[in-house]
Amino acid sequence: MSSHPPAPPCVVVAGVTGSGKSTVARLLADRLALPFAEGDDFHSPASIAKMAAATPLTDADRAPWLAAIGRWLRERAAAGTGGVVTCSALRRRYRDTLRAACPPAFFLQLSADRATLTERLRDRPGHFMPAALLDSQLAALDALGPDERGAEVDATASPDRIVETAAGLLPWPRP
Repeated sequence: MSSHPPAPPCVVVAGVTGSGKSTVARLLADRLALPFAEGDDFHSPASIAKMAAATPLTDADRAPWLAAIGRWLRERAAAGTGGVVTCSALRRRYRDTLRAACPPAFFLQLSADRATLTERLRDRPGHFMPAALLDSQLAALDALGPDERGAEVDATASPDRIVETAAGLLPWPRP
């Protein structure tokens, strides 16, 4: 009986605004030599405008965004390339949507305290997501359930340390 090496992982780097999703996801994709996608790029112009105006998105606003990210994950899994994408994926039902599109998806949920996140948001000019939406995101955040593939990681560690931790959690031979 031949054994096949595990497929490259499909990783969703999740968390609230300011948790470091983009930085960690880019570094992780580079470390694992996997395709990378920025989840913000999947938002419609209307959703970006809404968030820039400090108006939280509704589930109806999020549905096409989550579907697009799910398609990206499914396509990477089907192609056998794996991939790393950012997505807040705050609620369990949002992660369920992504998992329905790509069942082997692994969620790396970055967490930090409100004070750290607020400080990071002050030092992040030019991003459409204002600090005013942090509280609504923290209120919406559902912890990963024991039946969800993934791990919560302390976002206050250095990005390099987070990436090494994440790489060690994935059942895949790393380059």
